[in-house]
Amino acid sequence: MSFAGRHVVLGVSGGIACYKSCTLARRLTEDGAAVDVVLTASAAEFVRPVTFEALTGRPVFTSLWERDRALVHIGLAKDPDLVIVAPATANLLARAAMGLADDLLTALLLARAGPVLAAPAMNDAMYAHPATRANLKTLAGRGWHFVGPEVGPLAEGPSDRPGRMSEPDAIFAAAARLVLQRVPWLGKTVVVTAGPTREHLDPVRVVTNPSTGRMGFALAEAAYARGADVVLVAGPSELPLPLGVTVHRVETTAEMQRATQALVKRADVLVMAAAPADYRPAESAATKRPRSDGALTVALEATPDILGSLAPRKGCVTVGFALETGGDGVAKARKKLQDKALDFVILNDALEPGAGFEVTTNRVTIIGKAGAPIELPLLAKRDVADKILDAVEQALT
Repeated sequence: MSFAGRHVVLGVSGGIACYKSCTLARRLTEDGAAVDVVLTASAAEFVRPVTFEALTGRPVFTSLWERDRALVHIGLAKDPDLVIVAPATANLLARAAMGLADDLLTALLLARAGPVLAAPAMNDAMYAHPATRANLKTLAGRGWHFVGPEVGPLAEGPSDRPGRMSEPDAIFAAAARLVLQRVPWLGKTVVVTAGPTREHLDPVRVVTNPSTGRMGFALAEAAYARGADVVLVAGPSELPLPLGVTVHRVETTAEMQRATQALVKRADVLVMAAAPADYRPAESAATKRPRSDGALTVALEATPDILGSLAPRKGCVTVGFALETGGDGVAKARKKLQDKALDFVILNDALEPGAGFEVTTNRVTIIGKAGAPIELPLLAKRDVADKILDAVEQALT
């Protein structure tokens, strides 16, 4: 799922945060959207139209009075899948709330019946002012959606109150959720586990594996874009957290087990994409073990079987992963499907180039309780995530 074939209007009003809108326009375009940019006169003082034309490959709209563009505001209001206003300044929000149509952007917003996503950006005192709060409430009552603002540095200096426009990635994630959401996922809770776990030999040494969590993070991001409420149980990972997702950080397999046991009670979908450590030291030293020459023997014991501890899972579509390194992968995966009472198991080979740990791609086989296995080619992990959720979606409908 992507913005391919989608039409987005990006309205840019005049604030210093305009520079972020350039990144947002590029991100939407790279994801396949046709992006029409509408600049207010004040926005054009910050970023010239030619910048957005270069980023989107499309003409930029700046005025109601351009030749050969009569009633352009009506087309820009009716045609797109989504209108984004970023930055949405205090002035723009006030004019929109009053129903003014004194320039191209406010005119198209007044004619707009479909979804509008606004990213407020202004001085923190302006955002906190009762007039701005009333305008936001009015627009929300008309069906507008908002992302941000955030707490962070403003043009005039540091601030500990909201006012800073959300980053382009956060706006993109909110836009994707509005455009790409699907009915079967609305109101559903999806729990995803991701990443490795660590089992301590002592305070500075651990038993773990090379999992980065990238596959699980991609699944959480994809489920959020479809409209689900997503909870991610994440082991140690340096990846940026998926936006819009509730995250529970854990370190050990036992911690991941406890978190998942608590969350699965309200889950409609459970995706066990984590790679928890299967063994842990039988004894963990309270202080660092001194290094010494010669062999070191460490007794290991099995960690908890997280999936095995979650049955029964009535009404919850459950997806497990089977990471194999040898032959008979499908047979092993089918056995796991049955033994763990799964609805789907995702098989992949840890030794296949481009499909194991620490890579951005994966090649998997989706195996369900019925039907033939679905063998996918090597794809980006986000694309793999969407293919997996396509299969889950059929089980939800």
